Amino acid sequence: MFKKVLIAEDIDSISATIIKVLEELEIPVIHHVKYYDDGLLKIRKSLLDNEPYDLLITDLSFKMDHRNTNILNGEELINSVNKIHPQLKKIVFSSEDKSYRIKKLFNESKITAYVSKGRNSIEELKIAMQKAYKNEEKILSSDLSFSFNDKSLIEIESYDISILTLMARGYILGNISNEFKAKSITPNGTSSIEKRINKLKIYFKANNNVHLIAIAKDFGLI
Repeated sequence: MFKKVLIAEDIDSISATIIKVLEELEIPVIHHVKYYDDGLLKIRKSLLDNEPYDLLITDLSFKMDHRNTNILNGEELINSVNKIHPQLKKIVFSSEDKSYRIKKLFNESKITAYVSKGRNSIEELKIAMQKAYKNEEKILSSDLSFSFNDKSLIEIESYDISILTLMARGYILGNISNEFKAKSITPNGTSSIEKRINKLKIYFKANNNVHLIAIAKDFGLI
């Protein structure tokens, strides 16, 4: 079983439960942080000390407080960790249930497992850790039912997400174009953006822009 595990969780009751699971699995070194920045610092130090972590367990979002932080969510932490310790196995333990976001974490952030917080989540977390230790990949808790082979949403790019996000804020074509030009996002011409919006409407079978935004929100894209 894993020898050294880091937990990134801001709710004391949840972190205490996770620690109990790790103790039941007889993991000798267990550390816990309440801020993502602290998690990255601990992982950096463990590498410098030549005592790296075997596993990271993290939530995707923490409640904001008085402290200013550089890393704002669990996905950013994972992506930062991947740059310095890509071999580290990563389990996300979160209430997020949108298939697009979860697939993105597996495909782009290279997480090992995703466990949804719920009634049986502690047992699911224990199973996920055991499977992760055995080098199984794309481990998903049983309450989440979708296929990784499903090609839906795979064609959606960050460019599309940017358009949909601005549309949801009430931006019209000219505003989106100006925003993209200011951020050096290309293509940024109104005709190119309009073609992309029309393509998205066809892709999602949306009747109009309002319907498109509603569908995007349902999928958790924005």
